[in-house]
Amino acid sequence: MKKIMNNISLLLGIGILLTACGGNNSLDAKKASLEQLKAQQAEIADQIKTLEEEILTFGKGELETNTKMKFVSVTPIATTTFNHFIDVQGRVDGDQNTTISSRAMGPVVKVLVKSGSSVKKGQVLAELDGEIVARQIADLKVNLSFVTDVFNKQKALWEKQVGSEVQYLSAKNNKESLEQKLATLYENLDMYKIKSPINGNVDEVFLKIGQNIAPGMPCFRVVNMGDLKAKADVSETYAKQINEGNKVNLYFPDLNNLEVSSNISFASKVISQMNRTFTIESPLPAGKDYIPNMICIFKVLDYQAKNAIVIPVNTLQKTENSTFVAVAVVQNGKKVAVKREVVTGKFYQDKVEILSGLQVGDLLITSGYQDLNDNELLNF
Repeated sequence: MKKIMNNISLLLGIGILLTACGGNNSLDAKKASLEQLKAQQAEIADQIKTLEEEILTFGKGELETNTKMKFVSVTPIATTTFNHFIDVQGRVDGDQNTTISSRAMGPVVKVLVKSGSSVKKGQVLAELDGEIVARQIADLKVNLSFVTDVFNKQKALWEKQVGSEVQYLSAKNNKESLEQKLATLYENLDMYKIKSPINGNVDEVFLKIGQNIAPGMPCFRVVNMGDLKAKADVSETYAKQINEGNKVNLYFPDLNNLEVSSNISFASKVISQMNRTFTIESPLPAGKDYIPNMICIFKVLDYQAKNAIVIPVNTLQKTENSTFVAVAVVQNGKKVAVKREVVTGKFYQDKVEILSGLQVGDLLITSGYQDLNDNELLNF
C-alpha cells in the first residue's frame, strides 16, 4: 500500500512538472514522459488488483469461520441439594367440622343463631315444637306430687311400725317409677332442642322458623377453625414411600400459592377396596385463612440427595442406546461442542439428577444444543 501511494505521488509530481514546463519541452521529451507514466500506471493497477483479491480472500475466510461457529448459552455445573416429591391432591378437613341435625321430628319454633355466630359446646341453636311432651311433663308432675305425699306419709307410719311393709314398698315404687318417667320425658323434651356438639363458629344455617324437620336432616354446620388438618387419598402405589413422619410441603393455590412445611401425622395401613387408595393426614399451622374442603397439594418428600449434580430436563438428548448432553470444552484454543453420555437418577418437575457423566465445572450447553455435532465450533 505504501508503495502504491509513493507511485501515485510520483505521477502527480511529474504531471505538475509537465504542466509547469509547458511548451518549453521538446516533443520527444513529452513522449518519453508519457510512456513512463503509462508504465507506472500499469504497475499501480496491478498492485491495486492484487490488494483487492487479498482483501476479498481474507473476508471470505473470516465469513466462513463465523458462519461455522454456532452461538450457544452455557451454564457451569455446580452441586446442590436435590429433592424429589410425590405430589398428591388433597383438601382441608377437620375433626371439628360437623353438620348438626335434629334428634326429633317437628316444626321449628326458634332459631337462636345465624351464620358467623360463635357458639359453645352444648349451646342451644334452635328449638322444635315440643308442646305435647311439655304437657305430659306437667301432668306427670301433678301425679308425682301426689304419690310423693303418699310415700312420705307411708314412710312416717312405717318408721313408727304402723302399717305393713308392702304398703310402704308400694308407695316407694310408685314414687320412683314416676320419677323415672319424668326424667325420660325431660330427655325427650331436650331432644327438641338442637345443640352444638363443639366450640366453633356457625358456618351455615339450613333451616327456617316453621319448617318441619326430621332426624337426619342437616340443620347447621359448625366449624372449629383452630383444629383443621390437610387430608388426602393416595394411590396404593406409594404405600411404601409414604409413612408417618415424612416431611411434606402443603401447597394452597387458592391462598396466593401459599406453601407451608409440615409432616405426615397419620398414614392409613388399610387400602380402600373402592378406589385402591389409603388416607394420609397432616396438621396445619394456625393463623392462616384455611377453609374446609379447600384444595391442598401434598408434596411428600420421599428422596433427597445432597451435593448432587442437577440439570434441566430439556437439555437431555437421547438416542436408541444412550442418553447424553452437550458440553462446551476448549481444544487447541478453540471452543467446541462435545457430546457427553450421562446416567440419570430421579426426575422432578423440570429437573433431573445426574449420577455420572458430568463433573463440577463442566460447561453445560443450555441453549442452542439442538443438532450440535462433536467438535463443532461454538461462540458464547
